[in-house]
Amino acid sequence: MPEVSTAVKIFTCNQSRDLAEKIAESYGSKLGNVITSTYSDGEFQPSFEESVRGSRVFIIGSTHPGSDHLMEMLLMLDAAKRASARHITAVIPYYGWARQDRKDKPRVPIAAKLIAKMLETAGATRIITMDLHADQIQGFFEKPVDHLFASTVFLPYLRSLNLEDLTVASPDMGGSKRAYAYSKTMESDVVICYKQRAKANIISHMELIGNVEGRNVVLVDDMVDTAGTLTKAADLMMERGALSVRAICTHPVLSGEAYERIEQSKLLELIVTDSIPLKKESKKIRVVTCADLFADVMSRVHNNRSISSKFIM
Repeated sequence: MPEVSTAVKIFTCNQSRDLAEKIAESYGSKLGNVITSTYSDGEFQPSFEESVRGSRVFIIGSTHPGSDHLMEMLLMLDAAKRASARHITAVIPYYGWARQDRKDKPRVPIAAKLIAKMLETAGATRIITMDLHADQIQGFFEKPVDHLFASTVFLPYLRSLNLEDLTVASPDMGGSKRAYAYSKTMESDVVICYKQRAKANIISHMELIGNVEGRNVVLVDDMVDTAGTLTKAADLMMERGALSVRAICTHPVLSGEAYERIEQSKLLELIVTDSIPLKKESKKIRVVTCADLFADVMSRVHNNRSISSKFIM
């Protein structure tokens, strides 16, 4: 009996609609029809307005706080499962709550693990995400996880700058592996910032390991939240004689006073992806789209082709 071909249907959560439209266009498709009903108390209900029975369904949505973003993804996964979709892939450009990936003190949750269990319980049969805060989060899932690297979209832009005397920097010890990967590809030096925190988002002390005098520095990180670490590192490097400092950060969380800190800092520019929509424009922030990367991987997944090239820095 001949195998029945599986149709592809792409849907989006509301918080990622702009990116999802770009992904669908790059894929050569259109977004599926979803309507969301909202009750007066804030409760909401997404509804697929077309059949997904037997289809491969991709649901696109970043899960950055507030919690409604995660809840919408969970509800859409559940709806697809109950509508008899054959494959349900959660496409999560930014995997929120990922900083809680371990118990760093007694009596705290491991939120990244909890989110993984919730996504699987809701109906996800595969996860596609990008630049997780910690690589080990992949192991929190029992389903396949395609963990993509944003370097695929950043490196062409970085090369286009034709920077001489380039040095790649990590704003903290935890990001040193990422910085070394970029430096290996760009054949550049590496420096690392060592920081101590008084508490979350508050830095008490920072030191620079390495020499940046006379160098054009590119800081590399997976996300920028309050921009405290990033701007402090940039200012420190300029004080130590750097010619210029740029930053590449995959996920522009940009909360609190982040925009003000970036504008007032010595950063020449901050390059981010559109995994999270910007809250407002800034002359120092440049957005590089990750839509083509996700569209290509989604196509490869559907056609059972290798995606290993997307895992290489």
